[in-house]
Amino acid sequence: MSVAIRVIPCLDVDAGRVVKGVNFEGLRDAGDPVELAKRYNAAGADELTFLDVTASSSNRDTTFDVVSQTAEEVFIPLTVGGGVRTPEDIDKLLRAGADKASINTAAVARPEVISEITDRFGSQVLVLSLDARRSTHPGLESGYEVTTHGGRQRTGRDAVAWAREAAERGVGEILLNSIDADGTKNGFDLEMIRAVRAAVKVPLIASGGAGEPAHFPPAIEAGADAVLAASIFHFGPVHMIAEVKQAIREAGFPVR
Repeated sequence: MSVAIRVIPCLDVDAGRVVKGVNFEGLRDAGDPVELAKRYNAAGADELTFLDVTASSSNRDTTFDVVSQTAEEVFIPLTVGGGVRTPEDIDKLLRAGADKASINTAAVARPEVISEITDRFGSQVLVLSLDARRSTHPGLESGYEVTTHGGRQRTGRDAVAWAREAAERGVGEILLNSIDADGTKNGFDLEMIRAVRAAVKVPLIASGGAGEPAHFPPAIEAGADAVLAASIFHFGPVHMIAEVKQAIREAGFPVR
């Protein structure tokens, strides 16, 4: 692996505040998104991901004003998701200062929107946010099920098959989030990372479960090109990004 691994803090935003829960539930306040973004920019984050966690379930648009305030303060790539449904939404986000947009619920509902977006803006702007959980639902060959609406709704769709289809339709990256591991701080779901890595060639961002720097190298070993986390950065020491990068470097992977 010659491309440097990216370390990405995630800002889950609800009603203009950063929140964090466990398994997408029991959200607690973690601060002001603009202040946290500035802190992570200064601490050496490679990118930032900003997810409006209740936009789809509340059927509303992403908070564009918070996005533009954040974009003014940070000088690293900013990915924004939550409530993204159409190419017009992407256009608004890019104008507000986002570098990339992430889509989940709307793409599951109507997969054609992926190619509509990438035909207009290019694959590099679109990240598929894939929220998956282990499931014994019949017909799931991989044992992982796609969920939507911030993990609230099951779809009966196989997560690995969906990752493959989305990549074929043109998404530039896949943000793979384990609902089961989310916020537990017990480590990433390595089996799920391996399964999706075997199915797609596009860059893979691993998310869900990081609790200490030692959890990151195994996710990269399993096939992740980037690692994303929230709790460990929001509630950990300010130098946590540097510690994570050091752990990745010591494991023999290139890091920025």
